[in-house]
Amino acid sequence: MNDPTDLINQLRVAIASVLKEMDLDVSLGRIVMERPKSSDHGDYACNIAMQIARELKRNPREVASQVVSRLSADTLIKKSEVAGPGFINLFLSDSCHQGVIQEVLKAGSNFGRSSIGQGQHIQVEFVSANPTGPLHVGHGRGAAYGASIANLLEAVGYAVSREYYVNDAGRQMDILAASTWLRYLELFGHKVPFPSKGYQGDYVSMMAAAIKTQDGSRYNLDSIESKVDWEKGNDDEQIIDRWIDVAKTHLGASYRVIHSYVLKQQLGQCRAELTAFGVDFDCWFSEQSLFDEGKIETVIRDLDQKGYLYLKEGATWFRSTEFGDEKDRVVRRDNDIYTYFASDIAYHVDKFKRGFDTVINIWGADHHGYIPRVRAALAALGVFDLESDRLRIPLIQFAVLYRDGKKLAMSTRSGEFVTLEELRDEVGRDAARFFYIYRKSDQHLDFDLDLAKAQNNENPVYYIQYAHARCASILAKSEQNVDELTNVNVSDLTQSDEFDLMRSLADFPLIIQSASRELSPHSVAFYLKDLAGLLHSYYNATQILSGDERLIQSRLALVAAVKQVIKNGLSLIGVDAPERM
Repeated sequence: MNDPTDLINQLRVAIASVLKEMDLDVSLGRIVMERPKSSDHGDYACNIAMQIARELKRNPREVASQVVSRLSADTLIKKSEVAGPGFINLFLSDSCHQGVIQEVLKAGSNFGRSSIGQGQHIQVEFVSANPTGPLHVGHGRGAAYGASIANLLEAVGYAVSREYYVNDAGRQMDILAASTWLRYLELFGHKVPFPSKGYQGDYVSMMAAAIKTQDGSRYNLDSIESKVDWEKGNDDEQIIDRWIDVAKTHLGASYRVIHSYVLKQQLGQCRAELTAFGVDFDCWFSEQSLFDEGKIETVIRDLDQKGYLYLKEGATWFRSTEFGDEKDRVVRRDNDIYTYFASDIAYHVDKFKRGFDTVINIWGADHHGYIPRVRAALAALGVFDLESDRLRIPLIQFAVLYRDGKKLAMSTRSGEFVTLEELRDEVGRDAARFFYIYRKSDQHLDFDLDLAKAQNNENPVYYIQYAHARCASILAKSEQNVDELTNVNVSDLTQSDEFDLMRSLADFPLIIQSASRELSPHSVAFYLKDLAGLLHSYYNATQILSGDERLIQSRLALVAAVKQVIKNGLSLIGVDAPERM
């Protein structure tokens, strides 16, 4: 497996050795290598001379010149020079550049991977949408981002568990169950006013019809209209709560049947759609299990024993302000019902008890206020220190669809939303997955449906996939056995655009490292677009299959390496690499 830091470490060692000859003992960690914006300024630039010049009270260019004069050309460094106020620009030898081609071809699908994570266990929890309706385009962004993050972490050696938290115990499921029952009653001729806060999508009516087909009139109640005080309730929320109470009271044990049915239906559709979207989970964790196994009671008791709870106006409050939160939080209401926050505390305690070294929660941006209170509770329970990075919570901003330049509406309750399935059917899974992660997760995403469907160079995913297909076409036309290219001598590759491609290939492992560390899959997408651009330019400027046979073989090896890296990168973000387009 390729070591992405080996080359940079060798360069650091070379400069450290020279500094030692100058009686300067500098740690390798201080010697930073960066890619200059232009290859005219070298393959790597180092600012160590400017750092130590300040300490030595000497001119940085003078120090840099001394380092350069002692750096001898070898198989690694072709030449070095001083630039600007004291940068040391390093130009790698041709053989160093060319060597990456064989590294890629030998490593194949493993190129870019590493063992940095050393098998540490990381849980990535994402999507976790309430199972109260079809997944919509907002959920799709979290799904694409979370799946890509999990792939990246696995690529650098972590043991990753993908988890979906099923909110099957809360009020929203009660609203869905009551909404379905009301639609069911309508099928028997009841004239019941449907509450504005109920779920109104067609899928609710479809579930009601399915229940009637399955169980007939079992849940039909004669004269239900006369048994309900329609005028009771001061606002829409109170009205829907009253309907929930009516359903539970009048249906009795049958209410749980309807509740279980709608949960099973929506969760099943959710699983199926995520699988079709290329997203699978290792664990579907039930919120209800926290109640059934007494885990919520346990954490609330532990907080109380530690002195972090108090009573106020009949409710139980957690002193989260003692841990940096802006205000204290209710964990149990005055009606003795636990809050969502209480469930969240128990869920996160359970995560760490399962042995995860790090937990990553991918939440919507509207949940940003929950971060300090969850961290406060875990710190109060001694799970970790308040400053610990064992819990990381990247936020996903909203995704807005545009068609013909017009914004599309989206509302789960009203049923006026674009489902993830509809998006996938319209633009394809690959385009959806790519466009979702093409922006940083904390930036708003304007999803242009017309661009996502375009089959031209303006569409970035098409542009990248076409580069892969173009490589495949070249190799197929050559009738070359790709496996035989592993040992081809590529010393004839000396064009500037060939070196640009080789530099880009060498950067891929570092891109994966950085993207996994910063939880930023968009950087992989940007990298692939740049690599595709270099490949297209090279193809347009070079007759790859013309000329000397040895040169053709070298160029085919380069093309095969580019093809492999594009495929490796696309697989990490859940996008296919087609052989032809």
